[in-house]
This record gives sequence, C-alpha cells and structure tokens, in this order.
Amino acid sequence: MKPATGKLGVMTVGLGAVSTTFITGVLMARKGLAKPIGALTQYDKIRVGHGVEKKYLPMGEIISLAQLNDIVFGAWDVYPANAFESAVEAEVLRAKDILPVEDELKAIRPIPAAFDHNYAKRLDGNNVKDCATRWEMVEALREDIRRFKSENGVDRIVVLWAASTEVYVPVDKAVHYHLADLEAAMKADDRERIAPSMCYAYAALSEGCPFVMGAPNTTIDIPAMWELAEKTKMPIAGKDFKTGQTLVKSGFSPIIGTRCLGLNGWFSTNILGNRDGLVLDEPANFHTKEVSKLSTLESILRAEDQPDLYTNYYHKVRINYYPPRGDDKEGWDNIDIFGWMGYPMQVKINFLCRDSILAAPLCLDLVLLIDAAARDGRYGTQRFLSFYLKAPQHDYTQGEVPINHLYQQYTHLKNAIREMGGYEADEEID
Repeated sequence: MKPATGKLGVMTVGLGAVSTTFITGVLMARKGLAKPIGALTQYDKIRVGHGVEKKYLPMGEIISLAQLNDIVFGAWDVYPANAFESAVEAEVLRAKDILPVEDELKAIRPIPAAFDHNYAKRLDGNNVKDCATRWEMVEALREDIRRFKSENGVDRIVVLWAASTEVYVPVDKAVHYHLADLEAAMKADDRERIAPSMCYAYAALSEGCPFVMGAPNTTIDIPAMWELAEKTKMPIAGKDFKTGQTLVKSGFSPIIGTRCLGLNGWFSTNILGNRDGLVLDEPANFHTKEVSKLSTLESILRAEDQPDLYTNYYHKVRINYYPPRGDDKEGWDNIDIFGWMGYPMQVKINFLCRDSILAAPLCLDLVLLIDAAARDGRYGTQRFLSFYLKAPQHDYTQGEVPINHLYQQYTHLKNAIREMGGYEADEEID
C-alpha cells in the first residue's frame, strides 16, 4: 500500500446535518476537544497472527490511514449557507461543540450543486449550477474537483454523497448496463434515467477520486458505473449509510436465525424531522429508501435455507416526517416470531437515536478506508465496506446475493484490513 502522505481532500455532496456533524466532529477531535466515538478506524482493534504471534492492533497500525489533521473539507449544496451556518441550522450539535471551530467552519462555503428539482421536490435551494444538459453537469463537477484540488493543495480526493435521497431510478439495460450508453444518455440529456447523483459519481471517478454513495440512490448500482470504476481503476462503495433501524435489523435478525426461531412478520416504522425526513415525505423519494431498507432482512433470513422458518413472512417499513423531532430519530420494530411447536412470541425494539451522530463516524470510516483501498490498488465495488451500508452493492446481473448479516460483514471488513496490511485473511465468513 502506498503510504497516506500529503493532504486528503474530502468533498461532500450536501452540507446538511450529516456533513456538518461529520466535519465539526473531525475539526473538534483534531483540536483535542472531542472524541471520534463510533469510528472503527479510530478505536477498533483487529487480531492479526495466531498463537504466540497473535496480537490485536488498531487499524491505523495495520494499514496506513490518513490522519485527521491531513483532511481538507469541501462541499456542494443547493443552499448557500457555509458549514457554520448549516451546522447551527441543523440543530444537531450544541453551541459549545461548534463555536471552538467557528472560523474553520465558516471557511467551508458550498460550491453550487448540480441539481434537478424533480429528483428532490421538497428542496428549493438557489445555489445550483445552470447546466443545460447532464453532460454539462458532469463537466462542471469535474472542473469543481480540479479547482478544489489545486486551490487546497491536496494530493488526493474522496467524494462522499451525504445529500438527500433522490426519486427512485429503475435500472434500465438500454442506458445503465454499458458505459458508452450511459455517456450517450448524459450527452442526450436523458433526465429520466440519468439522476444528478450519477453525474457526481461519473465526475469523481473520471477525476481519479473514489466515490461513496451514502443514500439509497441507484447511482453506482449499475454495470455502466462499475465499468467506469474498472476503467479508471477507482474504488466505489454504496449504498445508504447504515445508522439506526437497519443497523438493529442486521444485528438482531442473526439472533433469530442462529437460534433457529421462525419469523411471521417484521414491522418497522420511523419518525424524524430533519431535511432527510422532509425529502422522504415525498412518496417517490420514500420508495428509493424503502427498496434499500427492505433488502436487509430478506438476505439474512432466507426461505430457501430454512423453508419451515422463513417462508412468507411479512416485512413492512414506514418512515414518517415529524418536524418537532428534528434529527432525533425514533425507530420502532415489532417482530412476530414463533418457536417450539409453532407457538407465537413477540419482540419489541424502540431505538431513540440521533441520526447524524450515528452517521458521522460512518462518514469518517468510509472516507479513510476507501482512500486506503485506492492506495492499495483496489478498484471497483468495495464489498468489505458493506459493514457501513444498508443495501450493499452486489452484482445482481450474475445472481449475487449481498451480505447483510452484520457479523459476516464485520468479518469481511477485518479480512480486508488484514490483507491490505500484509497479513493473512484468516477468518471464515460462515
């Protein structure tokens, strides 16, 4: 692996609650005023070696990771407010956790966004690019990346989507399966099948930047984008940050499966009042999220593996916009299970969480680890990062089933860290 020398630019798409919480936390941590709790890259220790050679090391001692002091932040957003103003508006963090880095936050002014109102009808920002076609969006974004790199003296850049969920874009073989077709559709300004997020991903990869999709958008879940990642030798990861309810689901459903208990139904509902909740209040945008959240359970508790236990269970997901709650999200799960002789039982889970507080450490880990992957010469879909994501990328054209089981994902993550550090990938994913 090439060492993490020089500055790492992190360009976020979106400068809302998640991004400003992430940025503020990093700025505070490098001043010694806060701790990056929840970030595995900063806290986790992984075993390497066996027997007398066995030792547990932090990730940063196994592989070369960029240091917090070497990160330079930039962003695009549809609203012109700087990072300080956005952080205050988001009402996630207290004043005492923002004011010590006020000047640094104010210096982060969002670049006008590549935006299409039809993809997020609840947003009405005016800090947007005036692009006639999707291809012009791509070219403008590429220029933004080049300018940011030059003006900030960074050696490499990671682009992280932390913006809103777009309306659902079904995969269309005529446009999304081959890179040439995708490019032709961009140049023809196909606004129905080319989402703005695809322009960001295309621009990032074309400029030699790894790309992370933190929303459930189709963006890089298409063979054409996989082809571009292969062509540019850049890593990609997605999709949708796994923060609250899906984290619980991917961790608790293995308990049911491991114990060989049956499942009749799993009903999940959420209330939240941040910008993400506002966007998801639009049915077309919610459908994108619904597809992402529903995919988790079905790949863990599979009827083909245990037909007596997991045939025809009912799985429902709901998200409700509730402004008074702000970023303090609440998730309720009602789980109907059955056991010996088919007798029914229930499990209730009530998770009162802070959406952006859970997402911020994921942003840090994903940025640092995909940068490490790029320096290690890894490109294309980075499946080892599925630990952090709701709907892991997988090659559905070949019938591949994604790994959603949290503990299997963690094993995959640890094995990848070992391999990049020159150790043996020595844990089986059962």
